[in-house]
Parts: sequence; C-alpha cells; structure tokens
Amino acid sequence: MENEAPFITVALCTHNHADRLETTLGKINSLHAPKLKWEFLVIDNASTDGTARLLTSEIWRPSNVNVRIIKEDKLGLSNARNRAVREARGDYVLFLDDDETPDLAWICEYEKSFLEHNPDAVGGKISVVFEEGDRPRWLLDELLGFLGKLDYGELRWLTEESTRICGGNFAIKRCVPDIVGDFNQKLGRTGTSNVGGEDTDFYRRMVAQGCRVLWNPAAIIHHRIQASKLRRSYFLDLHFQQGRTEGEHLRGQNSRLPPIYLYRQLLRAYFRAYMKRLLSGSDFSLRLEMTAAYFKGMVIGWIKNRR
Repeated sequence: MENEAPFITVALCTHNHADRLETTLGKINSLHAPKLKWEFLVIDNASTDGTARLLTSEIWRPSNVNVRIIKEDKLGLSNARNRAVREARGDYVLFLDDDETPDLAWICEYEKSFLEHNPDAVGGKISVVFEEGDRPRWLLDELLGFLGKLDYGELRWLTEESTRICGGNFAIKRCVPDIVGDFNQKLGRTGTSNVGGEDTDFYRRMVAQGCRVLWNPAAIIHHRIQASKLRRSYFLDLHFQQGRTEGEHLRGQNSRLPPIYLYRQLLRAYFRAYMKRLLSGSDFSLRLEMTAAYFKGMVIGWIKNRR
C-alpha cells in the first residue's frame, strides 16, 4: 500500500563530507531489500560544501523506497540524531554514518532481529577498512576500537555498561528516547571537533532503564578510515577531548581546583608513557600516551569548566 507506514527508517546523518557521502550513497541501491517497507532519511546537518547538491541527484536513490532529505541547521551530531528520530516514520530507526559501507544483508539482518526478538535496540559488528594509505606500524590491534572496530562475538543480549553499542551501527525503537531521553547535545561531534560519547551515554541510559539491547554480529558495517585519522595526533586529541568532557562533568559545582588524585594520575600516566616509549619505542607507546592525554584533558576540563 502506498500510504503504508515503513517498519524501518534508515537514518544517515552527515556534515560537510560530500566526498565520503557520495561513496556511501552509491552503495545504498545494492543493499538486499527487507521483507517489510523501509524508508531512507538523510539529515543534512548544516553542511556548507557540496552535500546539498549531491543529495538532489537521482542517481543514488534506491528504487521503490521513500527518500526524504531533511536540513538540520543546529550543528552537532546529537542534534542530527535527535532530528532523525523526530522525523522518522518507522517503528525502528537504524543509523548509518557518511563514511561507512553497509554489508549487502545489513538491513535484512536488522529486520530479522526486530521481528524475532522485539528488542528496544540492536547493535551490529563494525570492521575497519583503510581506504587512504597503508596501516601505520604503530596502529596496533588494541587501537582499532578507537577507529570504530566492534565485535562482541555471537548473538546475545547486552546488559553491561562496558558492552556499549557504537553510533556507527545501531538501531533503536523510535519510542526509546521517550523513556531514556534524547541524545545529549553536549556530547558528540560538532563540526570538526573530535568529541564523541553521545552513543555511549545513550546506551548507558538504556541499560539503566532496563531496555533490551541485542547484539547481532551478522549486521555488519565497514567503516572506511580516512588518512586524517591515521595520525598519532588524532588518537591523542580524541582522548584529550574525552578527558576534558569527563573533567567538566566530574567538577559540577565543586571547587575549580582539581583534586590531588587527578594530578597523581596525570603524572603517573606521563611517566608510564615516557618509560614505554624509552624502552620499547614509539610504535608501542601510543596507548599509554593516549591515557596521559586523557588525564591532561580531564584536569583542564575541570579547571575550565564551561557550565
């Protein structure tokens, strides 16, 4: 039926990534179609590049699928996600980033999870693909999670805060924000800022409220890694910004002076990173350097709390 409401809304949020977005959109037509009706919703989050022009093209649009383009002028990934939930017509909202390539059976696997298990949310596996340049020697396996790689193994329910689902590949019932609240607008990328955490925060609130969160390893996304993320400075800034956000949150109404234990952790982290680099070389010290950057950000965030 023409006016039948979709079961799934696939929501892609994008900001000033027209080149990456073009690659992602080019794969949408190849996806295996689910049994039930779905729609494709693109949230253009205050883009000023060629995104708007790209989205007007008919070439990439999937056949027999309702496509809607929504302009969200309030910059920030959390604002874009919240707008996607408000605009969605499906029972479930399935999120996709503009630098990702879905596996061909991606939507079908989510549909299968929805129909067979009736979850409040579902997370899927994320692999990383180096599309610009070779993987650096210092990029050890333990660091790939910071580029989005995610794999919890077999199908199961997620009940612990530590088993978060990732914003690059997850779905929620459209009604879940009515229970746990919106995505936190103080978290998540804003423009070119290297701040995240909106997905982790949302997941933790779902767990706290007793929402049923399913892990489906067959719902696979391939995260295409750009050259800009293959620099040590990217990882260090990522952790500095995370620490700064945590520091601002921890301070609250407390004294502007950080507690002594934070300074001790900062000094200990820098000492360990220095010794690791001295004894093992720079190819093996980045993880400890990231920890030091995190505590540095936490101290600065505490002192310069912007609330």
